Amino acid sequence: MAGFDELIALGESADVSGWDFGWLAGRATEERPPWGYARLLGQWLGRAQASLDIQTGGGEVLAEAPAFPPLAVATESWPPNLARATALLHPRGVAVVSDPDQPPLPFADGAFDLVTSRHPATIWWTEIARVLRPGGHYVAQHVGPGSAFELIEFFLGPQPEGRRAREPEDEAAAARAAGLVVEDLRTARLRIEIHDVAAVVYLLRKVIWWVPGFTVEAYRDRLRDLHELIERDGPFVAHSTRHLIVARRD
Repeated sequence: MAGFDELIALGESADVSGWDFGWLAGRATEERPPWGYARLLGQWLGRAQASLDIQTGGGEVLAEAPAFPPLAVATESWPPNLARATALLHPRGVAVVSDPDQPPLPFADGAFDLVTSRHPATIWWTEIARVLRPGGHYVAQHVGPGSAFELIEFFLGPQPEGRRAREPEDEAAAARAAGLVVEDLRTARLRIEIHDVAAVVYLLRKVIWWVPGFTVEAYRDRLRDLHELIERDGPFVAHSTRHLIVARRD
């Protein structure tokens, strides 16, 4: 079995660009939401004429779609992800646009009949409503409240304010305030098991808002504590929360 220093080195050297978490195979597991977002996304794209995927990451989830509308666009802000998404999606006919995740979206009013997003870091409801044409839909899977906070609080201590953010009913209210009609809102709480500290380093390097400013040097003592905890008690268990939201512009 690999020791602490070897596991730390593995986590530090892993490529964390894109949103493919395949590197974690055998090191961490997470339950999937029951609604199957990638499958639903493919169904909605198959019925659309013009689609926009916001904060597409490396394009990995969008690329699972079996077909795209005649006009398909994706946005992303992080340069390494832009390069990955372009390589993955351009051959499928999807234009990838650099966007800073700040209003306004670089598109005309009513440009799309479908806007989608998986795990957006920011949600600008008035912009989503603006670029949707009447009758168009926003279909997305969002990260919910308190997601992975067992891990976050292991490093940062109690975060009561953070646990209250991203409440699905609050987001639904914000969507309605922007002029959208919420047609569906589903939630799920999902089990995460982390089997070694290499997975922790990888995750905290990749999902940078969990422990802002994370470096191995700054958190080495706490990483060693977690390594010893896993060695003694088995996988570190946390929980993610997700919600599916479907909203229509009248």
